[in-house]
Amino acid sequence: MTSLTEAAAEALAASEPEDKIRLTLQAARHWHDGKITKIGKAKSPARPGRPAKPQILPPNKMPRRGTSGINGRIAMYHALAHIEFNAIDLAWDIITRFASPTLPKGFYDDWVLVAEQEAEHFLALDALLREMGAEYGSLPAHDGLWQAAEKTSGDLLMRLAVIPMTFEARALDTAPTTITKLTGTVEQNALSALRKIVDEEIIHVAAGTRWFNYVCDQQGIEPRLHYQSIIRDYFPDGLKPPFNKTARDKAGLPADYYEPLAAG
Repeated sequence: MTSLTEAAAEALAASEPEDKIRLTLQAARHWHDGKITKIGKAKSPARPGRPAKPQILPPNKMPRRGTSGINGRIAMYHALAHIEFNAIDLAWDIITRFASPTLPKGFYDDWVLVAEQEAEHFLALDALLREMGAEYGSLPAHDGLWQAAEKTSGDLLMRLAVIPMTFEARALDTAPTTITKLTGTVEQNALSALRKIVDEEIIHVAAGTRWFNYVCDQQGIEPRLHYQSIIRDYFPDGLKPPFNKTARDKAGLPADYYEPLAAG
């Protein structure tokens, strides 16, 4: 029987989006149905599989994008689809890289669900792109999110603090403004898809926060101060306000974790 880490590693290694999505949804279904029960010890590949497109550029070489007009919306949906594609791998990587008998089944339940939802988010965004005559890979993208994964590959607490508790929490801050700008200019199905993504990103931030606090408790570490120490090292210029306190509260991420880190 395939173990969870073996299924995760297979999805990580898949290059083509359709293969990565298929393997992700299959692994999630088998985990939920009890066809996969063993965690195993399979390792992450050195880098996840990636398709020939999109072209990967340094973050500072990426063209500026807006949300106005068809081209602006295509650029926005493409950027979001690229984030979700990376997020699938981030969820599987946290399982393969940090699998441990000290972590309860709930840890794996949460990250399987995250991988599954990120795959669904990618499918929804790619569908929006196709409705507009584009597809994932049509525009360049950057590798910043996976670079963050590489920098946090040696420490579970650092990975949780930087990726779900900070990068994904930042998406909760910016999404409402974007959705407000799009309201009245895009079809209802697009707004519904974006709102669903935001609602489920709250679940992902919650998972990161929950397991950060759990591991800190297991190691006798004060979580708020440790989070701040990690983020001050990783983001020396601070975190950009304003913060979406309502969404962050729903995710169980208290203001006294991040407000002392506000830039300026």
